[in-house]
Amino acid sequence: MNILVCVKRVPAPGARMTLTDDEQDLNTRHLGFAVSPHEECAVEAAIQLIEEHGGNATVLTLGSEEAEEQLRYAMAMGMTDAILLETDGSDWGPMATANAIVEAIQAQGNSEGNRFDILLFGNESADSGGYQIGVRVAESLDLPCVSGIKDLAIDGNKAIAKREAGGGWEVFEVELPAVFTAKEGITLPRYPPMRGRLRAKKAEIKRITPQPIEDGLAKVRLRVPVEEANEAVILGKGTEAAPKVVEILKELGLV
Repeated sequence: MNILVCVKRVPAPGARMTLTDDEQDLNTRHLGFAVSPHEECAVEAAIQLIEEHGGNATVLTLGSEEAEEQLRYAMAMGMTDAILLETDGSDWGPMATANAIVEAIQAQGNSEGNRFDILLFGNESADSGGYQIGVRVAESLDLPCVSGIKDLAIDGNKAIAKREAGGGWEVFEVELPAVFTAKEGITLPRYPPMRGRLRAKKAEIKRITPQPIEDGLAKVRLRVPVEEANEAVILGKGTEAAPKVVEILKELGLV
């Protein structure tokens, strides 16, 4: 079995975002980065599949040289190969990103005489949340696609994917090769062991320089949403606070 997992380097969840003075990029001086959480779960799902069925699991990302950190982290978890679609770090829209991934997939199959049986993506990235890349790649490669899955099993030449729906499950049986977008919770990602980290540190990463295409979108500027202000009022201590509590409940129309 041959599996490809596409991941994205994103700011660490929960980090405070600050912009450069020209409002064109994030100020990354004190900002940590990680693999997008949905995609980290997809990496774990791929590792579990090759542990069960054998084969290779390749991790791919599009980004600057710094994105090598996320590839090595995935390899430390247990991925066998890595591909960096190296850019200058500028933002690529979903159309350009998907096109670069498709070209890399096609080149990989032509040069090495193999194909990917399963293409795994995160359901959406943690930063832009576009929900587009996996679907666009599937459309370009004319492959079936199941999005938002939380379970994936292999039975011969077929994959059985499950997606939550209305308190139950939707079950899809799809012939391989196929594309799947995974949601956080499909697996619990493992913590990379020291042995895996040492192996990943020395591993070779295949580098490809893709060419961007025009997708009709242009960035004007970035904007950090205004944070909502919260405040707490201490009404008193013990029984002395009771009249004030009653007064507030009356104002709210609850009594």
